[in-house]
Amino acid sequence: MKGEPGNGGVAVLKESAWVLTVFCVACGVVVGGVVTLLAEWLVRLSWAPLQGPARLLTSVPEPWQSVGSVGVGAVLGLVVGFIAVHESLSVRVSADHVVLGIRDASEEFGRDQVGLVVRDGKQLVLLGPDGMEIAREECGLPWTRLAETFAAYGYQWADEDPHREEFRRWVPGMPGLPDGADALLRARAAAREKDAGADDARELRGELLRLGVVVRDEKGRQYWRTPGQSS
Repeated sequence: MKGEPGNGGVAVLKESAWVLTVFCVACGVVVGGVVTLLAEWLVRLSWAPLQGPARLLTSVPEPWQSVGSVGVGAVLGLVVGFIAVHESLSVRVSADHVVLGIRDASEEFGRDQVGLVVRDGKQLVLLGPDGMEIAREECGLPWTRLAETFAAYGYQWADEDPHREEFRRWVPGMPGLPDGADALLRARAAAREKDAGADDARELRGELLRLGVVVRDEKGRQYWRTPGQSS
């Protein structure tokens, strides 16, 4: 992870692409080796599932069986590593602004827009001075380093969301939501159930924020709050 202050009093925190990729490739190699051992074990058990694939794998002579398994594991690990790098969050902090970068895109927030920086589980959250959420991203960076960096530049930091108790679990048709918010939450719930629905869910979160609704996810459920209104 990189995090040294740069020119102009800017601190950049991001995970090393090289370290992430190597780690994933190493994990893939280990998994490939384990699969070979597992296949050899399965073919000895007549009652075990996946007998067909296991027999096919063990029918390949050595050393090609081990080389092939490890090679496939390494390639899959490399693919996962590229995805992890693409999905990883980078954070740039200065006295004037905060920039969050993810998926080849970045969003900048001026100092006056950021009232509080929050750790919410595994997510980094930026709250405005009015308590409205302005950003929420999955974060794999060291939390202690993040807290120290933001504090060094004068930003307020909290280890948990001070508005957590204001969130209410969403159920279809519940009262208290602004017009149109229930439909957006329905659409977002459907998007989150799809393997390729992450981008749609992200876009719908932005639409909800424009209606004044903050949404967070927990154990597959959606929770919401409306800053400035009683719940």
